[in-house]
Amino acid sequence: METLTITNKRLEEISLNGWPALQTVLYDGWLLRFADGYTKRSNSVSAIYGSEQTELELDEKIRTCERLYAQKGIRTVFKITPFVQPARLDEQLERLGYAKVDHTLVKTAALSDVAGHTYEDISIAEELTDEWLDAIAGLQKLTQEQRESTRKMMAGQPLRKGFAIVSEGGRPVACGIVIVEDGWAGLYDIVTAPEARGRGYGEQLTRGLFHFAKGLGARMGYLLVVRDNEPANRLYDKLGFEPVYDYWYRVSANSAIRT
Repeated sequence: METLTITNKRLEEISLNGWPALQTVLYDGWLLRFADGYTKRSNSVSAIYGSEQTELELDEKIRTCERLYAQKGIRTVFKITPFVQPARLDEQLERLGYAKVDHTLVKTAALSDVAGHTYEDISIAEELTDEWLDAIAGLQKLTQEQRESTRKMMAGQPLRKGFAIVSEGGRPVACGIVIVEDGWAGLYDIVTAPEARGRGYGEQLTRGLFHFAKGLGARMGYLLVVRDNEPANRLYDKLGFEPVYDYWYRVSANSAIRT
């Protein structure tokens, strides 16, 4: 079994790179990410670095973040990982009334242990296509604005990537993305049509994307899965993925964010 060893904090950086924001503001060690409100991952604060020069008072930093997101009409969201700086951030946000949502597991596996797909009707392109955008928009029920946000995020993504569509009878039933950085391949935007679930398409999609990533030089795979998503966790456990750390979001009570 061939593996790559990195710190979990480095893996967190890779996962942030995998699903980019449209704009990022670096504020006293915190990364404030903005993507027109589409997905919490790209519209949240990642407080994974501490101050190197000035130690701002924590409430002041939080209030500044709230003002910046409010200017965009976006609810303020913090991503809480084991690497947050300062460590008391989660406790402070809870005191301020931020709700805890989407407890998520980060899982990894050696790709040498993941066999390729066996289903024939899978197409994977290294460049973003309108066909893939139409498929993801249809399966995710995206608005035109959300489709455009996805296009801008992925068209500007400098890392190597693969866009997969699984079809049945000429129509898409599953699709997703793999992003490769430093020998690590991450899955994003994995979706299967509700009427096609439980028929193995998700597994074939996952195997196909990771097989494609191996051709781009990936040796390890990672994925992000909500802890309570039992079907997805059963699939990823079957493929040999094991949890390495977890995270969740703290969401303010102000104005809605599209998820």
